[in-house]
Amino acid sequence: MQFEETGLMTGRTLMLLPGTCCDWQTNFGSVIEKLAEKYHLVCVNYDGFDGSGAIFPDMITVTEKIERYIIERHGGRLDGAIGSSLGSSFVGQLIQRKRVHIDHGIFGSPDLDQCGPLLAKLQSMLVVPLLTSFTGSEKKRNKTRQKLKDLFLMSDETADKFMDCFAKFSPESIKNEYYTDLLTHLEDDIQVEHTKVHFIYANKMGEKYLRRYRKYFHDPDIREFDMQHEQWLLGEERYALPVLQAIDEFMATPV
Repeated sequence: MQFEETGLMTGRTLMLLPGTCCDWQTNFGSVIEKLAEKYHLVCVNYDGFDGSGAIFPDMITVTEKIERYIIERHGGRLDGAIGSSLGSSFVGQLIQRKRVHIDHGIFGSPDLDQCGPLLAKLQSMLVVPLLTSFTGSEKKRNKTRQKLKDLFLMSDETADKFMDCFAKFSPESIKNEYYTDLLTHLEDDIQVEHTKVHFIYANKMGEKYLRRYRKYFHDPDIREFDMQHEQWLLGEERYALPVLQAIDEFMATPV
């Protein structure tokens, strides 16, 4: 595990938790400078995605390591934590387990998908090879790059950075991360005193995700944006600036 603290060290603490098969440098790279101007950032790279050669074990083991760090370095409390996609599962677990306290849990357009072991295994067998298949040839890479550009309006540079994550990290870590995320369940109607839950809702994902947000958390603060999944992190200011403004508003909300 890798933790790096940067930004305005006298500012409010905000932990950054990257999504599937990403390090924080790639996931939050387009917005890190703007966030660092206002917040004391605690940036996390999980086992298997930190360059150490370790293999990602499972979601709960990694959650426990994050909890220990918060307890040892920040007295068991953060002003905020934002999870990108799968990183939101960690935010949910940190809030639900109540071993540390987070004033503002910010969920970056997650799917919050969960299921039993058999279906999780089947999904992993289907999805993980797809996530890594484009690393095998230049032809597949070019085809995937174009799909990313068409769907998310990525630049060539951003698409290449995204694909590079799936090439540089161990397939075993990717499989373990994807599989155990499906098995790491949230309770219904989670409510923790003095914790406010906020969602960045990318409406092009579909309303079923909106229903999940309301199912798992009591009275969540949901902000809707006309964009694809985590499009605000792909380098275009027209998507990033409104979300960054919402994050500032989330962090300023009384709890």
